[in-house]
Amino acid sequence: MVSVRNPFRRQDSMDATTAPTVHQSPSSDDVKSPSEEKDDYGVGVVKASDPADVPFDQLADRYRLENGKERPIETAEDIATRCISLEDDPSMQIHTFRMYFLGLGLTCFAAVLGQIFYFRPQTVYVSQLFLQVIAFILGRTWAAVLPNASRGKFWAFLNPCEFTLKEHVAILIMSSTASSSAEAISVFATNDLYYNNSPNYGVAIFTLMGSQLLGYGIAGLLRSFCVFPTYIVYPNLVPTVNLFDALHRDKDVKAQQKRLRFFWYVFIGIFIWEWLPEFVAPTLTGVSIFCLAKRDSAWFTRIFGGSNGNEGLGMFSLCFDWNYLGSGGGSLGALFTPFTTQVSQYIGVALCCIIFCAMYATNAWNAAQFPFLSQALFYPNGTVYDQNAILNSDYSLNETALEIHGLPWYAASNAVYYLGCNLAIGATLTHVGIWYWRPILNAIKGFRTRSIEDPHYQKMLVYKEVPMYVYGGIILASFAMAMATCYTGHSQLPWWGLIVAILLAFFMFPFVCVIYAITGFKTDVQQLSQMLGAAIIPGNSQANMYFTLYGYNSTAQGLALARDLKMAQYTKLPPRSTLWVQSIGTVVGAILQLIIMKQVIGAQRELLLDIQGSNIWSGQQVQSFNSQAITWGALAKHMFGSGSTYQIIPFAILIGLVVPLPFFFLHRYFPKMKFDTVVSPIICWCLGYLSVGINSSVFGTMLIAIFSQFYLRRYRATWFRKYNYLMSAALDGGTQFFVFIATFALFGGSGKEVAMPNWALNPTGNLDYCMRLT
Repeated sequence: MVSVRNPFRRQDSMDATTAPTVHQSPSSDDVKSPSEEKDDYGVGVVKASDPADVPFDQLADRYRLENGKERPIETAEDIATRCISLEDDPSMQIHTFRMYFLGLGLTCFAAVLGQIFYFRPQTVYVSQLFLQVIAFILGRTWAAVLPNASRGKFWAFLNPCEFTLKEHVAILIMSSTASSSAEAISVFATNDLYYNNSPNYGVAIFTLMGSQLLGYGIAGLLRSFCVFPTYIVYPNLVPTVNLFDALHRDKDVKAQQKRLRFFWYVFIGIFIWEWLPEFVAPTLTGVSIFCLAKRDSAWFTRIFGGSNGNEGLGMFSLCFDWNYLGSGGGSLGALFTPFTTQVSQYIGVALCCIIFCAMYATNAWNAAQFPFLSQALFYPNGTVYDQNAILNSDYSLNETALEIHGLPWYAASNAVYYLGCNLAIGATLTHVGIWYWRPILNAIKGFRTRSIEDPHYQKMLVYKEVPMYVYGGIILASFAMAMATCYTGHSQLPWWGLIVAILLAFFMFPFVCVIYAITGFKTDVQQLSQMLGAAIIPGNSQANMYFTLYGYNSTAQGLALARDLKMAQYTKLPPRSTLWVQSIGTVVGAILQLIIMKQVIGAQRELLLDIQGSNIWSGQQVQSFNSQAITWGALAKHMFGSGSTYQIIPFAILIGLVVPLPFFFLHRYFPKMKFDTVVSPIICWCLGYLSVGINSSVFGTMLIAIFSQFYLRRYRATWFRKYNYLMSAALDGGTQFFVFIATFALFGGSGKEVAMPNWALNPTGNLDYCMRLT
């Protein structure tokens, strides 16, 4: 699990390959059909085909440098063939009673816990790595404790074999689909709390199914270029798949046992360590030498502070808490993001620091009147804006009240965040178009002839594919459910508005998916959906919520299926099994989330409506969702229309279309300067990266990136191949396991919070001793 102590969701991970990787697809000589016996290392038949277990002296010459050392892992092909096992056993059991029992059990656990946490003051997510470790422990215990198949048919049904890799993967995919609250739940909760409109279970369930499964159909139809090719890596999958290999493949091989011990040592070590920065000594979250040297300067706090939420930019702070340094805590995924791509990220972060400080110093957009970092709306004098005062009882805009109160203002840093998001949307469209159009066309052609040059894809040809008409049927069924529930659920979204929302998801998905699969960067299209919804159905926050549900959530769900299909390709789980278990997890999880939501709202309505809430229940996420719907649905024309203060924010999408072009032309004329490695959408998005939350981890993440992705990858290639991604999984998994336990034992998840006494490393005020700002 990962604790995220801020209201905005940062990227869960970043890149594993760079732009040039796309142009370096493996040659046909490197691709093996499922029937060929020679392994991908050129050393003959190797039964233990996990790349980490191939002895260095048996590596093929193409994996060596001229000095005899192992060549660094640089391309997508290197990751696919040297970091991930090609081994497969088509006879391995998948659909066992054990798999369904544990899968459904963990699905219920993740759905219920994730939905309860949605209404907690601490935002906690049930992470995939956490579920992966728990599933392994339960599966191995099941296989060891119960009598095996030799005891008769009954035991053969309950415990047919050792806990297999494919059972484990199926359980993880099924349960992880339910680990976070569905977008439709936010709509239902907002309607129930603020609009006195609570749909019945029938309408709600079909709305959930329609909104959740629509994206699966989109991803399935486009899987030829968003799943199968080598350049499609999904970098945040590599630690997860590496862990699967370590837990299941060739456990009797000495090198494999060494890797497994390494994982558990690191896992236990970080679990023990996290008690210090998370509870005993929170100052370790961000140690700032500058703040310790000067504790009475507001500008020092803004620039160098960052250990508390919305405190400062965290420049040169040292963070010792992996909950923020790690890939799940909002960082940039230093251990699996190549250094060349991280350069793009840190260029954006550097520009972010400069822009924020310059705007505050020059009072641009009235910045000096508002907090340096904040997500609230303000009156011009700096007091918090009362948005309820300008709304009618049905939450439509009251024009007369708006003239009295005036338009709200953003903190300048928050406005830049929105600006950067829109720039990233436009840059994504152009970036994919100019760099990846040829590989995409080649992948589509290869899919038609089943000749995609990827060793994992070739291995998967022994399994039956999901027919295209199945994915088409999912889209049609989802559309029918959405169309019916839009009217029966009083969404105020007209039929043509629903069609426009779905077309938006169809249009944006290929661009968003390719960028995510290659760089690990998720272009956030939620704001685009809200803007377009406000433009075609102005002044209606209710319709805006449903337009966003189908325009944004469908893209997000499509990414989830595409990512899981790639995981299945890496681990050799048949495509039909993947779609089946993910669909089961989605439906079961959504229904459980709906039940829990209704029970919580029925029992805690007053607390959820209260701004402060309590230390156990809080409606902060519902309140934020409703505020966004009101802002875009009711105020969009006034705040972002022509002649308004923030009119550049929607126009930033058009500006973003041009951003990648200079790098493209510079690469054409100066190819040795590596301008093709610049990922412009990431630079654009990072312009607002520091606008919220705890920022003390950014500098430390950069140092880790230099060590891992520059030094280890280049000069310790063998160690990097064997242990780097496994270490990432162990650090994230151990930290998330700690957060899960500490949430209930210390942080109020069970109803009682345990407070650590104040001392030198747990001071009152800012934890890094920076001046406290109001």
